[in-house]
This record gives sequence, C-alpha cells and structure tokens, in this order.
Amino acid sequence: MRYNILYFASLRDGAGRDSEDVESVHANARLLYDELRQRHGFTVRQQALRLAVNGAFASWDQVLADGDEVAFLPPVSGG
Repeated sequence: MRYNILYFASLRDGAGRDSEDVESVHANARLLYDELRQRHGFTVRQQALRLAVNGAFASWDQVLADGDEVAFLPPVSGG
C-alpha cells in the first residue's frame, strides 16, 4: 500500500523532510511507524506519539487504507 506520511518536529528533523510517499505492506499504524523508525533512526517511541489519519486524530488500532495521509505527531515543547 502507498501512504503519504507527514512528519513534524523531531521526526521531521530525523527524516530530513516534511513528508514522503511510502510503499509498505503494513495496514497497521504501529507496524508502519516501526518500519519508518528503523528506516530513519527515530528515537521517539510510538507510545509518545499522536496519530492522525486523513486530517483526523485516530486510534493506533485503525486499519490504514491505500492512499491514506498518515501523520505522526511527537510531543513538542514551547516557550
């Protein structure tokens, strides 16, 4: 399946880009994130992230569909 992945904050820094199109066999967001974590060397654990699918916050158990826009949102600090 093909997904449009959006990266923010430290994930954007780790991936070196704001977004990318990804081909994956995973229709599960947890497994997809694990795949991307290995690929880009992300240090943020899945439990610390929020997930959004097609612009709406989603459960990590949501089944992904071909063409979905998937955003992984790490905690951010401001000041």
